[in-house]
Amino acid sequence: MDNSELDDILTAVREFVREKVVPLETQVEDEDAFPDAIIKESAEMGLFGWALPEQYGGLGLNAEQDALLAMELGYTTPSFRSLFGTNNGIAGQVLVNYGTDDQKSEWLPRLASGEVVASFALTESEAGSDPSGLRTKAVRDGDDYIINGSKRFITNAEASDVLIVFARTDPNATGSKGISVFLVPTKSEGVTVGPHDHKMGQAGAWTSEIFFDDVRVPAANLIGGEEEKGFYAAMASLNKGRLHIAAICVGQSIRILDESVRFAADAKQGGEPIARFQLVQAMLADIYTEVAAAKALVLSAAQRWDAETDRKLGPSSAKLFASEALARIADKGVQIQGGMGYMRESAVERFYRHARLFRIYEGTSEVQRVVVAKQLLKGAHKPQFNL
Repeated sequence: MDNSELDDILTAVREFVREKVVPLETQVEDEDAFPDAIIKESAEMGLFGWALPEQYGGLGLNAEQDALLAMELGYTTPSFRSLFGTNNGIAGQVLVNYGTDDQKSEWLPRLASGEVVASFALTESEAGSDPSGLRTKAVRDGDDYIINGSKRFITNAEASDVLIVFARTDPNATGSKGISVFLVPTKSEGVTVGPHDHKMGQAGAWTSEIFFDDVRVPAANLIGGEEEKGFYAAMASLNKGRLHIAAICVGQSIRILDESVRFAADAKQGGEPIARFQLVQAMLADIYTEVAAAKALVLSAAQRWDAETDRKLGPSSAKLFASEALARIADKGVQIQGGMGYMRESAVERFYRHARLFRIYEGTSEVQRVVVAKQLLKGAHKPQFNL
C-alpha cells in the first residue's frame, strides 16, 4: 500500500476512534460490551482484515503499516482493538502463514469481512507465555482427530465462530515437540465456552475458558496438513503479535499524554494552572520522552520485520519497553491528576487499569527479557548497530 492510501486509512480510523469510540468508553466500561453498530461499522471500514492478504479481502498492511494503524487504535480503550485483533493477529496469522490453500480460501475471506470471528486457543493452566507445558491432546481416529482438554483466557471465545486450537498429537512428546494446530468450529459437539471473565481492566474485551470433550474434527482441519507444526505456528504468530501489542501500548501512551497535558493546563491550585509547577512539568517531560522512545523503537522493529532481518529481537524488545513504559506513563498520568485521577470517571484511571495486562499477555515481560538475552548472545543485535 502506498503512503497516500495509508494516510487516508489512518485519517479515517483516527476520526472514527476519536469521534465515535472515545465517547463510548464509559458506556463500554459499565456494560462490558460494545454496541453492535460500532462492530458493524468497524467491519465496513475493513478493520477485521487490515493485516490479512489482499487476495483474501484484507488490506494487506505490512508490519510498519500495521504498527501505525495500531497506534491509532490504541488511542481508546484497548478492548476496541480486541474486537478484531484476533482475526488480524495471532489467530489469522496462523492461517496466513501455515494454512493450506483450501483452508485459506475457506476462512480468510470471512475473517477479513468480519463475517467470522476467530480465537487463538493456546493458553492453558500450565501453558501460558511458554506453551511447552500444553496438555490438550488430539488423537487420530481414522479420518478424524478427537480433541480433549481445556484452554483459558481465550480472547473473543464467546463471540467466536472458529477456534485455532493447539493440541499435542504425539502423547510421548514433551516440551515444544508434538504440538499440532487445528481449525475447530466453535459450535462443534463437545466444545463448551464458559462465561466471559471479570477482569481488572479492559472491559468489553471478552476472555473465557474453553473445554473440549471428545471433540471430533476432520483431518482436513489440521492446519497446514501436517502434524507437529503447532509450536512454530504459535511462535511465529506471537512474535508478530508482540510487535502489534507494542504499538497498541504506544497509542495508549499517547492518549495518556494528551489527557495529562490537557489536565495540567486547565486544573488550578492557588489560582494558577498546575502546569506552572516544575515537578508537574517534569512528569509531563518524562511521559513525552518515553512515548517518543517507545514509538521510535516499535517503528524500527517493524521496519526490520518487513526487511526480514529481525523477527525475534525487535518484537520482544519493543513489547518489553513499550509495555513497561506504558505502566510508568499511566502511573504519572494518575499522579498529575491527583484525586481526580483516582476517580472512575477519569480516563487515566481506566487506562491505569488497562495498562497492567500489557506486561502479561502475548508473553510476559520476564519472557521477553529471556528472548532478548538469548538473541543478544547469538549476536542478533550486531547488524542493527554495525558491530
